[in-house]
Amino acid sequence: MTKTTNMKDILPAFPEENIDMFAATSVLQQQAAEIRNLNPNWSSYLQSQMISQEVFDFISAYDVTDAKGQFLINHRPQSAKAFFSLLEHISKESTIQYVLVLIDDLLTEDRSRVEIFHEYALKKNEPVCGNFLNLLNAADGFINNMSARIIAKFACYSTDLINQTDLQFYLNWIKEQLLSANNEYMQSVARCLQMLLRRDEYRTAFISVDGISTLLSILSGRVNFQIQYQLIFCVWVITFNPRFAERMNKFNVIPILADILSDSVKEKVTRIILAVFRNLIEKPEDNTTSKDHCIAMVQSKVLKQLSIFEQRKFDDEDIVEDIQFLNERLQASVQDLSSFDEYATEVRSGRLEWSPVHRSAQFWRENASRLNEKNYELLRILVHLLETSRDPLFLSVASFDVGEYVRHYPRGKHIIEQLGGKQLVMQLLSHEDANVRYEALLAVQKLMVHNWEYLGRQLEKEQGTSTDRTTALTGKA
Repeated sequence: MTKTTNMKDILPAFPEENIDMFAATSVLQQQAAEIRNLNPNWSSYLQSQMISQEVFDFISAYDVTDAKGQFLINHRPQSAKAFFSLLEHISKESTIQYVLVLIDDLLTEDRSRVEIFHEYALKKNEPVCGNFLNLLNAADGFINNMSARIIAKFACYSTDLINQTDLQFYLNWIKEQLLSANNEYMQSVARCLQMLLRRDEYRTAFISVDGISTLLSILSGRVNFQIQYQLIFCVWVITFNPRFAERMNKFNVIPILADILSDSVKEKVTRIILAVFRNLIEKPEDNTTSKDHCIAMVQSKVLKQLSIFEQRKFDDEDIVEDIQFLNERLQASVQDLSSFDEYATEVRSGRLEWSPVHRSAQFWRENASRLNEKNYELLRILVHLLETSRDPLFLSVASFDVGEYVRHYPRGKHIIEQLGGKQLVMQLLSHEDANVRYEALLAVQKLMVHNWEYLGRQLEKEQGTSTDRTTALTGKA
């Protein structure tokens, strides 16, 4: 176990959100309520020698007492030993379910009780989460998810961190469950993650297993507002780390959340998205990154949505403050926004549209060479879109931009060929969408012309020759 002594690291200083770890609508909670009414026959386990006399004495007394808190204080050394022994030696699903509910209930009542289990695990020199991690592979969904919930409490309530190997296994299990189709325990899994990400050390581990991409891939699809809220809460908590806030929009978080914001009718979803946006501006230590985030929000039509919100009445003061803050910062960024800033932000978002800069000949004359900056960053994004996008609009605009770059930058043709763009544009000549075919054809024509200035002079020369011939034939000057 890794030790962390600063409690502020465990529960960082940010606005407290009532997670409601066991929501009334949760499938897990509904099943737990039924399981609490079970009455396991502990004597049969003693008689079959599946549990010891010591474990039997503890659990049979604990099960019937109304003063469970005082009982745990009086029997602290035996508590964890008894619960772990029950999980290790009993195989009947209903009894395992019952034991898990007992453990979860005692941790819910007093989070400091995690130390009872940590002390025992330390004494035995074994990981405190071992039994529960094994149960993540059980066939029963309730056992899986109640075990996951208990692990989250061990991870967050204690001053000790769970070890890296166990953490990696747990995070990958959470990812798999989040991505599992029609998972009835989705809310419970998301709540585990909400708890876990309150500790900065676990945020780092979650990002290392590509967790942000997982969250955003789910949020890009069709999920109910409760899951939206829970997963965006996870994004929000991550953005309290300045380093992660700076990297966040590399995952396209701003356009994805902006889309949800424009469609959302639930105030709590609106509130958490605005809080994410505020963090993305306030938390980065690099001012340039904050500016880029502002521009991305403008590009994603957040300003328009803010103006709509200003006409609504919100009871939550945080929402009102966040709307005002974002409005001021985004309006200020618009004043400083150059046409190239606007273009670069749009390309980086991966969501191209026919905004005015694309069709502006002046823009391309002045800025074509700037697409070479940062090791051809913007060109590489355009080529990537040509290769991976299925959206006809994105493909049309990307094809057009490649053609304009080649037209206005002398070595553009060579660079596009090196990046693989020429072949991709040519493949689009047979695309099913007529607009894509048209823009691809124009781009290919520009790629095939070697010298635009030479072509221009040739056209002028041919037009001049044609005029001379007409004059000679008609006798008119």
